[in-house]
Amino acid sequence: MILHLARRRDTWTHAPCSIALVTTIACAVASTPSRSSAHPDGHCESAAHDHAQPHSQPNTPQATPGETTPHRGDRMESIQLPDPSITITVEGEYRIIRSNGLPNHSTGEFPNRGNPNAIRPQKHEFRLPLKPKLSEQLTPSRPEFGIAVNGVTFDAGTAEFWSPDQAGGDARPRRPRQRQPGQDERPRGGPGGGEHGWNYEAIGGSIDLGLDTNNAHVQPTGKYHYHGLPTGLIEQLKAANDAQSMTLIGWAFDGFPVYAPRGHADADVAASQVRSLTSSYRLKDGQRPESPAGPGGKFDGTFTNDWEFVEGAGDLDECNGRSGVTSEFPDGTYYYCITDAFPYIPRQWHGEVGKTFKRRGPWAAPGQGPRTGPGQRTRPGRVP
Repeated sequence: MILHLARRRDTWTHAPCSIALVTTIACAVASTPSRSSAHPDGHCESAAHDHAQPHSQPNTPQATPGETTPHRGDRMESIQLPDPSITITVEGEYRIIRSNGLPNHSTGEFPNRGNPNAIRPQKHEFRLPLKPKLSEQLTPSRPEFGIAVNGVTFDAGTAEFWSPDQAGGDARPRRPRQRQPGQDERPRGGPGGGEHGWNYEAIGGSIDLGLDTNNAHVQPTGKYHYHGLPTGLIEQLKAANDAQSMTLIGWAFDGFPVYAPRGHADADVAASQVRSLTSSYRLKDGQRPESPAGPGGKFDGTFTNDWEFVEGAGDLDECNGRSGVTSEFPDGTYYYCITDAFPYIPRQWHGEVGKTFKRRGPWAAPGQGPRTGPGQRTRPGRVP
């Protein structure tokens, strides 16, 4: 059953997913009677990282919001979850988003074979600028990129990286190391991540980290978060609105809006057809360097460093965004897209971040200054 929010005095409210908005964002809450159970032999090498396949885990049962799976072995013990809760309000020059981080749609089974963690409520509070500004420098979006309109965070990075095994001088790829609760999922080493610059990608199936059909899984802190298109949320939003229009699905932490990958054929003309928008990242040609400099093999998307930005190859820029008109911004704005191809969730912010960005919760705020990263370069942005 899908329950739609009812509007009253410019505020959208509904339980169990309560939302207060001063803008006309539609949200829906799905409820199903199914119950989840723990996978009999599941165990995760990397507690809480990221990723398996984009729309994978076909054998993963779907759990109803409010339920988690039992504790087994190294797995987290389940608890009865409260209802999803989110408020989005405007206070002065900021959009304030507070949520308990619980999804308002069915999820996969957690724990599962690739992820030993159970969902827990969070205490998210984000203060985003109402009038974000483009920056001439692009900033890696870490540790998280933004937050969906249902209060679940977006995160593209992983903690898994290739590294030569130094034991006995044998340079073999090391299995992904385990990340501790609260540790940044973003790579900490050279370009592309890890100590040697070869960070594993979340989506692609190279390692099984228990993603559900929403391209999401759970950190050791119990935080459910997206690593790709939030399919369950998008289906609900399309059902509540015009399925052929652009779909606002969240906000980046620099304040700019985030949409599903559909936009106007002519970015500046609202009357033009709405069509799919594509990424401009492509696989590199050739082979990776051999160990110990790299993992060797063909560039096939296993690692972040397998990809490069090719200007003009698609509709979107290095940050997986562009400028144009939307239903919420008829005069135009810069906006991001989450796509079904790399980079999936944008890896860089195009807007200013720092003093105008304030967050309280279990994670530290993203870095205050611009940094270098794969495909990143300084360039002037198109100001809406």
